[in-house]
Amino acid sequence: MAWFLIEPAGAASSGDPRDCSTVKSALRLSLLLALAVAMHSARTDGAEYRVGPGEQLATPDRVPWQSLQPGDTVSIAWRPQPYHSKFVLARRGRPNAPITIQGIPGPAGERPVLDGKNAIAPPTLDDWAGERGIIKVGPLRDAPDAVPGHLVIENFEIRNARPGSFFASRQGLLQYSEAASAIYVERGDHVTVRNCVLHDCGNGFFTAFETAEILLEGCHVYDNGIADSIYQHNAYTESAGIVFQGNRFGPLREGARGNNIKDRSAGLVIRYNWIEGGNRQLDLVDAEEGDAIRRDPRYDRAYVYGNVLIETAGSGNNQIVHFGGDNGPEQTFRHGPLYFFNNTVVSRRSDKTCLLRLSTNDVRARVFNNILLTTADGSLLSILDETGVVELSNNVLKPDWRHSHGDLRGVIRIDSNLETRDPVVSDVDEHDFRPSAGWPAIDRGAPVPEGHSLDKQFRMPQGAELRPNTGPPDVGAFEYAP
Repeated sequence: MAWFLIEPAGAASSGDPRDCSTVKSALRLSLLLALAVAMHSARTDGAEYRVGPGEQLATPDRVPWQSLQPGDTVSIAWRPQPYHSKFVLARRGRPNAPITIQGIPGPAGERPVLDGKNAIAPPTLDDWAGERGIIKVGPLRDAPDAVPGHLVIENFEIRNARPGSFFASRQGLLQYSEAASAIYVERGDHVTVRNCVLHDCGNGFFTAFETAEILLEGCHVYDNGIADSIYQHNAYTESAGIVFQGNRFGPLREGARGNNIKDRSAGLVIRYNWIEGGNRQLDLVDAEEGDAIRRDPRYDRAYVYGNVLIETAGSGNNQIVHFGGDNGPEQTFRHGPLYFFNNTVVSRRSDKTCLLRLSTNDVRARVFNNILLTTADGSLLSILDETGVVELSNNVLKPDWRHSHGDLRGVIRIDSNLETRDPVVSDVDEHDFRPSAGWPAIDRGAPVPEGHSLDKQFRMPQGAELRPNTGPPDVGAFEYAP
């Protein structure tokens, strides 16, 4: 592979895309570079494109994104200042040769920053949805039927895709929409996003209905959403197969009314995450646009386990999880069962908390092996809003909990729960939710569904670690380790 590097002439400018000379210069340089690379036909599989100070390419807009091949790697090095760059991944790798876009950490482990504000989009990428994200996975105008896939995006901080931030593209100067995301997966399959920080956007992470087999792993997603709006979330997803694993989801932007994770997928697995705040921590409802998703045999069931879910004091809806549907008709709802097990749920509200809203009496949930902890009196915790069928077994909660705070029209089947006012975690005030030494729920866990073993647990600040194997699992998200 030969490299073509075109250096800008003259002094550096402010980088503001409203400076027309800066925009035209940057776009012209990017176009010349892309044309030069395209003219050079000799290449080998598994090429690496290195970006950053002292590397072959100075900025990400100079990468030939439109011609990446299976096995290629784009390595973007950390630098003290952000990269004001955005791009589209419209190419396809292979299972054994994915296309990888990776950040190379700085000396103290700093992730390279992709900042959507004043960003430059490569002019060779003719994208119809530039206002929707900083990294988009999906087709371009010159290849509208393309299905990108087998892609890995890892080790970046991505921020500032929201109204009020502008970017430069071949269509001119554009503003991000309220629905803009740090990463927007419009179409594609087998897409992995790993060890990224996604914040200060409309949505942190978004997948549309023409997506499948998505993994969000080891990421920190926080401070997203639009003030006074219920329509933007830290994560908003609708995929045929999606796993959230080892992520840390923090509170949304001040005044935002969205959920932490809103999902409309088939084949949903949420495991080993820390999920704090939001209107609801989890809003798991019906597919909105994807008929193929509703026909997927995995559609009705969802698996939520090994998570810490924290309801913050006095914020948002008092329901932790909503499962079923919100867009009707009812026959399109997810009917379950929702498998909700080995989670540690902590409510810091001083008023009422409700664990589950199940949309109709045809929606079912199996709730077992959980710690259901309220800092207020046990009477302020209810299991159901009003409707649904719940099997409630082998959980730890305070005495005097309620079936419902309202008019219960559903059914709760109760078996072998442990009620105690004794401390059941190490230190609630310090967010240490590991089991207390000697507490009676050690090794008390009931068997879990096949294919969903408790082999990991959440690790701060984000990620997952091996869960100690000391016999039958403990109740809750963490295993006791002396």
